Amino acid sequence: MPFPELYILRHGQTEWNAENRMQGALNSPLTAKGEADAARQGNILAGRDLTGFQFWCSPQGRAIQTAAIALGRIAHDIHTDDRLREIKVGDWSGLLRDTLPLPDGPDPYALQYDMAPNGEGFQALEIRVRAFLNDLTGPAVLVTHGITSRVLRRIIAGDAATVDVTAHGGQGCVYHLKNGRQTLLD
Repeated sequence: MPFPELYILRHGQTEWNAENRMQGALNSPLTAKGEADAARQGNILAGRDLTGFQFWCSPQGRAIQTAAIALGRIAHDIHTDDRLREIKVGDWSGLLRDTLPLPDGPDPYALQYDMAPNGEGFQALEIRVRAFLNDLTGPAVLVTHGITSRVLRRIIAGDAATVDVTAHGGQGCVYHLKNGRQTLLD
């Protein structure tokens, strides 16, 4: 199924990102670097023709804070949708990542999200993200989270969209997805 053109932003760095904590459904505010990340994303988007685009955001505080900074001068309306929330990490919410089991695999830190006790898991996340994508009626700018962004991008552009994991996980950059292809705007 072809999807509309998208620009996907991950929220800027948070206090818990800087501390290497699992956030999931919990929230922490953006750091000064996170605010700069969001401003950078806004500068990237300011050079794009976004006529006819919808603007969607996760309802979690860090995403809303990012959207206000990045899209405040661009978007007339920013809508929220629960399906853009970050994957839930259950019992691991708020814990330091380094204290948690690290699975074997090509991207062990991402795999931690799937093994969190009482967490949501990738399968459930993919179901809700696909439902969101299927409800889109046109091109959109999305402000979301690291793992949710990866699942969105993999659905649209295939596994190659998440092979080159960056150190910032998308903070401060924008992913452009069109015709099944992903371009990193950094």
